[in-house]
Amino acid sequence: MLPGRVFNFSAGPSVLPEPVLQKAQEELLVYPGAGASIMEISHRSKVFEKILESAKDSLRKLLNLPRNYSIIFTPGGATLQFSMIAMNFLNGGKADYINTGSWASKAMGEAKKHGEVVEVWSGKGENYRRIPKSEELRLSPDAKYVHFTSNETIQGIEFFEEPEVGDKPLFCDASSDFLSRPIDITKYALIYAGAQKNIGPSGTAVVIIREDLLERVPNGLPSLLDYKVMVENNSLYNTPSTWNIYIISLVLDWVLNSVGGLEKIEEINKKKAQVIYDVIDKYSEFYLGHAEKTSRSRMNITFRLPSESLEKEFLEKATAEGLHGLKGHRSVGGCRASIYNAMPYEGCLALSKFMEDFVKSHG
Repeated sequence: MLPGRVFNFSAGPSVLPEPVLQKAQEELLVYPGAGASIMEISHRSKVFEKILESAKDSLRKLLNLPRNYSIIFTPGGATLQFSMIAMNFLNGGKADYINTGSWASKAMGEAKKHGEVVEVWSGKGENYRRIPKSEELRLSPDAKYVHFTSNETIQGIEFFEEPEVGDKPLFCDASSDFLSRPIDITKYALIYAGAQKNIGPSGTAVVIIREDLLERVPNGLPSLLDYKVMVENNSLYNTPSTWNIYIISLVLDWVLNSVGGLEKIEEINKKKAQVIYDVIDKYSEFYLGHAEKTSRSRMNITFRLPSESLEKEFLEKATAEGLHGLKGHRSVGGCRASIYNAMPYEGCLALSKFMEDFVKSHG
């Protein structure tokens, strides 16, 4: 780890790979072949076009993406996608939503402004501690799509298999576990992710959309909220965040060529999560894990301590030890370790050791 850098467990904006940051630093003032910074050149230049195509090419390789899927980069992060999806595909009709936590609830709230939303399962009564089984879903026969959130950042629960929805188009907010493991992309009609957790800076989302869906997009939508317009213009209808797409291209190259792809990164992520969950399980009366074991997220590990005063002391001492960003979301409190792809195993090991030492001095 570079001198002066801490282990950053923030949920987002979150840690980026150090080689990516170093590369960006090297190229900040003068991007090779451009004579200027990437932030100063035209988004329609051949230099930037090459960066954009490199990002898309890396993503296609990582996901083994068939040719009938388009990739676009949109402003506004995942939250804008909550509305954009409904505007493009709900059209006053009905859609099914699986409510697994805070972000699924937010997606539902935005969709309700554009049509009927059916909550086909809710974990609210159980305080969002688990993922539903497919047989628990009460799907609507006339739903235009089924939406789920693959990883709930705030509650720390994660889908490891896609919900079974028959022939209904499956839409997914994968913001916080995107590219953390292999998936069968052909099970999805649309998958999207805010960049700031696993693939880049905040303010941009990547959207992967099966092209037959574009036929369903109504006319008359605002241009930047129209998937057809965005696909037809290769994400360049207006000036996109060129810096964000540049960083995303570097991160995707890092996952593909430095880490070795999604199978390898999943192996690393399992190891990282396990070393922290082992401490939670060992001292389960002191570290109170939120999620049921079968639904535990590998990306966001959520837990409480026996009292808020102990949590305050835990967070203060962790920060002093260079373990930053462990405070839980303001809506639920407690503690949360976000260990996205770029968090090194050494950071998880350091946290687990700190947790063990802390409980021994307070248990």
